[in-house]
Amino acid sequence: MINKSKELFERAQQSIPGGVNSPVRAFKSVGGTPIFIKKAKGAYLYDADGNRYIDYIASWGPMILGHAYEPVVKAIQEYAAYSTSYGAPTELEIEMAELILSMVPNVDMIRMVSSGTEACMSALRLARGYTGKNKVIKFEGHYHGHADSFLVKAGSGLATLNIQTVPGITAGVSVDTLVASYNKLDEVRQLVNENKGEVAAIILEPVAGNMGCILPEAGFLEGIRQLCDEEGIVLIMDEVMTGFRLAPGGAQELLGIRADLVTYGKVIGGGMPVGAFGGKKEIMQHIAPLGNVYQAGTLSGNPIAMIAGYTTLKTLKDNPAIYKELEEKCTYLHKGLDEVLKAWGQPYVINQLGSMISLHFSDHAVTDFTSAASANNARFNKFFHAMLKRGIYLPPSAFEAWFLCNALTYADLDETIKAAKVSLNETGNI
Repeated sequence: MINKSKELFERAQQSIPGGVNSPVRAFKSVGGTPIFIKKAKGAYLYDADGNRYIDYIASWGPMILGHAYEPVVKAIQEYAAYSTSYGAPTELEIEMAELILSMVPNVDMIRMVSSGTEACMSALRLARGYTGKNKVIKFEGHYHGHADSFLVKAGSGLATLNIQTVPGITAGVSVDTLVASYNKLDEVRQLVNENKGEVAAIILEPVAGNMGCILPEAGFLEGIRQLCDEEGIVLIMDEVMTGFRLAPGGAQELLGIRADLVTYGKVIGGGMPVGAFGGKKEIMQHIAPLGNVYQAGTLSGNPIAMIAGYTTLKTLKDNPAIYKELEEKCTYLHKGLDEVLKAWGQPYVINQLGSMISLHFSDHAVTDFTSAASANNARFNKFFHAMLKRGIYLPPSAFEAWFLCNALTYADLDETIKAAKVSLNETGNI
């Protein structure tokens, strides 16, 4: 049998570091050869050999409506005929900003960028410029992109590769980056007290997606919001994963917690490289050219990215029932997996919120990075390959959330649950 993915991976390693352009794609955590994708449609991926997979990555979140969603494809084709970039303002950028503001609570102004990393990096710089303070508190296992400050005890990508410290991150950056455990409010309070008057921002994923799907415990986000108010700290919610996925207004709307600044990516681009950061006018007006905090990007507001994102968000705004449908499908999958896992008889934990879900082979609750890392991740790796063999494409890491798209049918979910039953028996007692 021809294995084009293997051939392509061997070829790729000659010209691309590790053979991939983003590390988790290399399958280093789970072992084996990565699957090279040729095309996708709806809920399905097709590899270079023509094999079909039911997709639970959805391009790591953005393909909420499914791959090659026809209105998005048509819009891209139409706008590409005008030009792929101008480097000048367009009316479409205004329409995109107005649409986002109409969907998201407490965002007065928004700036488009080209990636989630750029959005988080820019929001952090803005918070420092606005407050005149340098230190930032982040959470172990939360991933906010690969800017220097964010790689101190970051999440899935580094955990997947077992990278504990990152060469190239200066001591100064490490000193200014304070790290707490997610869901441990007392740790955050202690850091603030130990660095009184020096903390510019607290940045977090309101629902973590880079150590599996991990939900905030009751009172945690509320406590963070109160602490920020008391100490004059900017609360930055990284909604690159959760924005426009958990609700039209993202986690802010769903959980009822309002950030000072919020960052976006993934769904906001409809599959194109896009990011954004926005928030209160009082803070956003410090960004150039209104203020002195500099941020720029040649391809920011790129028309192809804007029309893909605009078409996706408009579809979601006009059809809010999509969120209910997605949650119902994810809950159906959750219940089905629960049944086969209980019958299997080994310890496990399933975390879910909306259309985000993750499976941990653990005998304890998974509420932070430490509890995620102490699960039986060798068992997950074997389960991953057993599922892949049966045409189910899961994230190739125990530290990643699964994302459902609305193109998934209940027949797809049943096929997945059936595959899980057989795969668990094959996984054994590692």
